[in-house]
Amino acid sequence: MAIKIMIRRTVSSEKAQILAPLMKKLRALALEQPGYISGETLRSLDQPGTYLVLSTWKDLASWNAWLQSPERSEIQAQIDALTGVPTHYEVFSNS
Repeated sequence: MAIKIMIRRTVSSEKAQILAPLMKKLRALALEQPGYISGETLRSLDQPGTYLVLSTWKDLASWNAWLQSPERSEIQAQIDALTGVPTHYEVFSNS
């Protein structure tokens, strides 16, 4: 069963231009991962510097493999250093 991942990140306005290329790198790498279906990145109009990524995966195992991959972990560490807090992930499925 397909799952959706909600990823929320917030940075200051001046750091947003550093965050965007890192998120693009993650998307490019995710496109190559087994089980990746689609993704969408949204930028908040009400809260500048807040981004929401909606990612769809074939199953939880595919997502977990990507979540634990060294390539993703390296970029994610840069993002977390930039934001100053760990990225928040939520996993959803159709009920």
